[in-house]
Amino acid sequence: MDFKAQLLAGIPSALPAKKIRNAQLSHAPVRRAVLNAAEKKLSIKNALRYFPEAWHQELAQEFLSELENYGHIYMYRFMPDYAIYARPISEYPCRTPHAAAIMLMIQNNLNPAIAQHPEELITYGGNGSVFQNWAQYLLTMQYLATMTDQQTLNIYSGHPQGLFPSSTAAPRVVVTNGMMVPNYSSPEDLEKFNALGVTQYGQMTAGSYMYIGPQGIVHGTAITLMNAFRKKGFYGKDTAGKIFLTAGLGGMSGAQTKAGNIVGCITVCAEVNPKAATKRHQQGWVDELIDNLDELVKRVQLAQHEKQTVSLAYIGNVVDVWERFDQENIEVAIGSDQTSLHNPYSGGYYPVGLSFEEANEMMANAAEQFKINVQDSLKRHAASVNKHTAKGTYFFDYGNAFLLECGRAGADVMAPNGIDFRYPSYVEDILGPLCFDYGFGPFRWVCASGDEKDLDLTDRMAKEVMEEIKLTAPLEIQQQLQDNINWITAAKENRLVVGSKARILYADAEGRAKIALRFNEAIKTGELSAPVILGRDHHDVSGTDSPFRETSNIYDGSRFTADMAIHNVIGDSFRGATWVSIHNGGGVGWGEVINGGFGMVLDGTEQAAEKLQNMLFYDVNNGIARRSWARNKEARFAIEREMERTGTLKVTLPNLVDDEVLDGLGIV
Repeated sequence: MDFKAQLLAGIPSALPAKKIRNAQLSHAPVRRAVLNAAEKKLSIKNALRYFPEAWHQELAQEFLSELENYGHIYMYRFMPDYAIYARPISEYPCRTPHAAAIMLMIQNNLNPAIAQHPEELITYGGNGSVFQNWAQYLLTMQYLATMTDQQTLNIYSGHPQGLFPSSTAAPRVVVTNGMMVPNYSSPEDLEKFNALGVTQYGQMTAGSYMYIGPQGIVHGTAITLMNAFRKKGFYGKDTAGKIFLTAGLGGMSGAQTKAGNIVGCITVCAEVNPKAATKRHQQGWVDELIDNLDELVKRVQLAQHEKQTVSLAYIGNVVDVWERFDQENIEVAIGSDQTSLHNPYSGGYYPVGLSFEEANEMMANAAEQFKINVQDSLKRHAASVNKHTAKGTYFFDYGNAFLLECGRAGADVMAPNGIDFRYPSYVEDILGPLCFDYGFGPFRWVCASGDEKDLDLTDRMAKEVMEEIKLTAPLEIQQQLQDNINWITAAKENRLVVGSKARILYADAEGRAKIALRFNEAIKTGELSAPVILGRDHHDVSGTDSPFRETSNIYDGSRFTADMAIHNVIGDSFRGATWVSIHNGGGVGWGEVINGGFGMVLDGTEQAAEKLQNMLFYDVNNGIARRSWARNKEARFAIEREMERTGTLKVTLPNLVDDEVLDGLGIV
């Protein structure tokens, strides 16, 4: 069968031959064995319900083997024979092009050039899944290939529940991932219910079909890093020869070295998985690979002396680097960490003193000892960071739960009050007050044609819009606009595309809507050859409630609530989104965050123009209103400005209380 016929077929009518995992690809760490005998039977029973009874005897033994060897049933036998990547939208079978756009995005998430563990359907973060197994993928693609614009597909943690009658105004797909009853949302619950095949960890853009490869976080990291250097007084003056030391080159973290090159510093990024480091080097995201600590020291000293801009991937453990740089008195200007510490004991963090292979073996077969090793490593890690910050290093938590897990391990990371951490989250210090509170966040788009010319045209259009807005924009947002004008100007030169023809920049509601309207008109006139798919990272103004990251700069006590994310996804769904998603978990861990996202297909119609203006406006301003109510002065400025521009927007504003009133109450 050709590609279209295979998509339409769904689960094959004849049992395919057993497949062997591709040894050339990176594979997910073995998940912990957490099921008892009865639960193992239930897991296999759950998996077999996708297949006819005649296949059960053979598949039961195979699925038991996967469960015991990998801790999860992936159904490798049902991996498609065709290559998975984002094809031009015209190559997908469909009854509505909106469904074809979603198929394109799903395949982009699972492209081996993008996905961290493609054969396990994991896009990034060690466990950020698009689907739980290959049967779910096959069924979902079949449903999308046959759905009309009068139907909506429900996705329950990867499982396609089915097509339901709806309307053209409704989303074509509604996605939920890991939405547990609160008392069953511990990390242990994730392992159990994922092994049973009834829930999954969708991360943010993995399980919502909106990942665009590392480009997405290159931009956010570049914005964060340039503002970190601004805090040190270096950016725009003397970043060359200054060191940014960090860790992680897997999925999202793979962007750090590229961002460092864009900002113009020396980036030293440690990565324990040689395949991950090599992949980034081959993609051009890392300049040099080094696997010897002595060699790394010499290379860094040379780069400092010559004030180079260079990215160095050290294949080894970052704790060794922090400690050795301290011994050698190598000055680190900026420090962070982007390993997947939301998942500390299942492959998200590798402890110092163990090889990559030894750690994977211990993780699977001596879980309690592995946990001890991780916590001991985190104590050493934090202790070395503390030595560097005492010398002047600016260290920030990149929202990956580094400080949270260090604190749980007993490391010295707490502030004197015993409540807060001694180092800020990058949202607290940088992205919150400088971007999110003003409404700026990670707006992105994908040219469904797959044509480089379309992407170039959208780049030009977006730049023109940002420059037009900047002419009359208030002083408070001039820097944000200029940073993004610079970004989009250099985007093609920086070779940021991996997979789909996608782009990202930070824009506010005004910018997003004006850019989208320009795209929609170009599609209508034929200037753009095919639809454009809009989206964003969940890591945005309104999309995510996360007390240690996105909402860490909310100080009215509400940062642990999740009303904003829920309102956001519901509000987007009836204002015109093509698909919506809501997830438990994300970059900071299962049970630590609720986050939502959307996708919107621009097809050149008047309906698309109306939808984009309603939805993009709400998608941003819902979050600004919440941040304003928390008394964030930047958000107060932004929402008052928006109410002046939009007469139908009425937002409740807080009355500010003089601290003397409270101090005079004599509360002790």
